Amino acid sequence: MPSDVEYSPVGDGLGMREFWLYVWLRRAALIAAHIVGLGLTLIISVLSRPGTSLFSWHPLCMSVAYCLCMTEGILLFSAEGTIFCFKSRKNKVRFHWLCQALVLIAAAVGLGFILASKTVSELPHLVSWHSLLGFSTLTASLLQAACGICVIFHKQLRLSPSPARLKLYHATCGLVVYLLATVTVILAMFSDWFQATVKGIGWWVFVMLPLSPAVVVMNQITNAYLLRNKMSS
Repeated sequence: MPSDVEYSPVGDGLGMREFWLYVWLRRAALIAAHIVGLGLTLIISVLSRPGTSLFSWHPLCMSVAYCLCMTEGILLFSAEGTIFCFKSRKNKVRFHWLCQALVLIAAAVGLGFILASKTVSELPHLVSWHSLLGFSTLTASLLQAACGICVIFHKQLRLSPSPARLKLYHATCGLVVYLLATVTVILAMFSDWFQATVKGIGWWVFVMLPLSPAVVVMNQITNAYLLRNKMSS
């Protein structure tokens, strides 16, 4: 059975030389996305100094959830290949589920720490754009997980939409969640904590870094699902 997430109509009609240049550029972008996702997680983990305060665990957990686990869980289905040695779609789906489960667990723990930190410090909740968008991202993540459950257990739940339609919903919701998470991470870099930790040109570099995997993820999902669905409709 052909895979429904590894086809990309982009690049059709190009000459051989342009085609291979396009392929290598996409592979380079994919590698950069892996590096940025892991790099951001490691750097934020070091900068947050986990254990020094209740708040210190919040950036660690959230970066693990969205910069690392969600990024890898999506890039796993890239048409350009993956850093993991998974050839069968079944194994990819299983690892995708593992990554998304870790996203929810890490995000829930991170939410618990920031709530505890603000409660102890007697600070108000949901007063910044970062916190408001972060709450929206967590809510969308739960909806995305529910959509994924509907895809896997379509027959058992006896849902009326077709599996192809549910996969399209799942992919669209996943794209929304990832873009929300990206903006939330960028807004976190405008916080007093981050601006006091990273200054100068380094701060500008950090602000731009999350855009790299976001562009790759957006391109992957739109090519694999949304554009193909539009062409077939």
